[in-house]
Amino acid sequence: MGQAAKVLQLFKTLHRTRQQVFKNDTRALEAARIKINEEFKNNKNEASSKKIEELIKIGSDVELLLRTSVIQGIHTDHNTLKLVPRKDLLLENVPYCDTPTQKH
Repeated sequence: MGQAAKVLQLFKTLHRTRQQVFKNDTRALEAARIKINEEFKNNKNEASSKKIEELIKIGSDVELLLRTSVIQGIHTDHNTLKLVPRKDLLLENVPYCDTPTQKH
């Protein structure tokens, strides 16, 4: 796959992830949209293939971080937040156990 195709795929993936992570939060959706577009626009004239690969790696890491680490919080009261975890966040959690079993 060519670098241009990788960049376009990353751009689309970041926007899809943004829509999932910040679902129903118009302010966060808009801020993330602006930031993604701004970063791609700032680097659109980059010619060095090494630098482009580095930027693709950074973008992929950001997408992974958004997808696996960000949890939405909704203000329900003055001092209360309701956390809204997505299903893909819950799948990777390992249940806590007070008394771990010994491996034989």
